[in-house]
Amino acid sequence: MRKVFDELTISFRRHGGELSEEMYAHIATKHTTLFENSDTIYFLLKASGFPINLTSEGRYRLETYFTPYQDQRYCIVDIETNGSKPVNSQVIEIGAVMIEKGICVDRLETFVQCAFLPEYITKITGIEPTDLVGAPSRKEALMMLRSFMGDAVFVAHNADFDYSFLNASFNRAGLGDIGNPRLCTIELAKRTFESERYGLAYLNEFLGIDTANHHRAFSDALSASKVMEKSFMTLPAEIKTTDDLLRFSASSRKERTQSVKNMTA
Repeated sequence: MRKVFDELTISFRRHGGELSEEMYAHIATKHTTLFENSDTIYFLLKASGFPINLTSEGRYRLETYFTPYQDQRYCIVDIETNGSKPVNSQVIEIGAVMIEKGICVDRLETFVQCAFLPEYITKITGIEPTDLVGAPSRKEALMMLRSFMGDAVFVAHNADFDYSFLNASFNRAGLGDIGNPRLCTIELAKRTFESERYGLAYLNEFLGIDTANHHRAFSDALSASKVMEKSFMTLPAEIKTTDDLLRFSASSRKERTQSVKNMTA
C-alpha cells in the first residue's frame, strides 16, 4: 500500500486536494491485486490512517490539504525497543500523546510483552524484564496504537526511525502499512528555530521542557509535543494548512527560499 499512499498524496496535491472517482480508481488499483477493487482499497486506506474521505458529490478528498494546521489532530509517538532493527527486535514500550487545537486530548502508555530484554537496554531505559511480564502482546499493543492514532498526523522526534520500525512491526503482525502522514519534529525544529543541537535531551534543557524520564516512551512523546509547540510559534506566515506544514517540514533550503520569493514577487 505504500506506493498507493505516496502516489495518491502527490496526485491530491496536483489537483487541489480532490480527485474524481476515475482518477482515484486509476491510482488505487494500479499497485494492488486483481482481488481488490477501488471501494475495498478506500476502506483499507481509511483503516490504515490515510486521511481520505469521500464527499457527497462522489469526489475523494485529502483532509490534510484543507485542515488548518492549528486544528489538526497530531499523534506524537515514541517507542522503546530491545534492538535497532525490526527484523530481529521488537517494541517494548509505546507512548503517545494526542494533540488537537493545541490541547492534549488523550494519551496512550503501555509496555509490550517481550521474552528477551538485553541488559544494555535496561541500563538506557530503566525498563526491567519484570515490567514486561503480563503486558499486552505485540499485536495487541500495535492494535491499541492503530486505534489510538486514527487518521491523525504521526509525529515523532527522528520520525524516520519510529515510523519505519512501527511500520515493519505492523506488517509483521498482519496489520498492514501505516497510512498516517508523517511529521518529524527534528526536521521541523531545524526549520523554525536555532539551536546548537536538536537531540531531544538537549532540546529538553534548551527549551526548559520538564518531563519525567528521558528514554521512556511517554515522557519522550510529551517532550516531542513541546518541541512541536515551540516550532508552531515561529512558522512562516505562508503555512496555513496541515499539508503546507508537512511539505515545509520536508522541504530543502532551496525550496523554502523559492517559496519566499514567490510570496514577495
